[in-house]
Amino acid sequence: MKAKEIFSIPNILSYVRILLIPVFIGIYINAQTPRDYYLAALIILISGLTDFADGQIARRFNMITELGKALDPVADKLTQAAIVFSLMFRYQGMIFVVILFVIKELFMLINDLVLMRKGKKLGGAMWYGKVSTAVFYVLTFILIAFPEISTVWANVLMGVTGFFLLLSFIMYGRVFLQMHREAAEEKKKQ
Repeated sequence: MKAKEIFSIPNILSYVRILLIPVFIGIYINAQTPRDYYLAALIILISGLTDFADGQIARRFNMITELGKALDPVADKLTQAAIVFSLMFRYQGMIFVVILFVIKELFMLINDLVLMRKGKKLGGAMWYGKVSTAVFYVLTFILIAFPEISTVWANVLMGVTGFFLLLSFIMYGRVFLQMHREAAEEKKKQ
């Protein structure tokens, strides 16, 4: 792998997102003033903007690399994990979102690996995965930035986040099931 690929602008933006994770955790976990929470939310906003920018730059300027294809989703999942685990310290109900998030991501990882061995690959994020991710970021951003939100509203936001995670999980489950069936059919034909 060439240094040019390792240090392409989109990949540098992904590295920045990964480096922002411990900064976010440190600020959020130790937050005591509204300013601290706003700063933690700003870090997540910057992370989200760099996520958007790295994809746009990679596609527009033909800077797509194999490293970038692997690095971008890793940065996404690490950021999301940092958010849900950090929020769990403030909101008790977040434990259910954390459990769902972990189960969904393990399911996705295991199926990706099994299908890859069978010569199949998910062709990128599906629309429901993108919607779930957008809902996740918007609603968790609100929980991060506004810690004084009422328990009722916090529970509603966590419930909606969990619902969209579950919906995405079910929809991807159907896709993976179909891919496993196709792989089995192809194996029978050999």
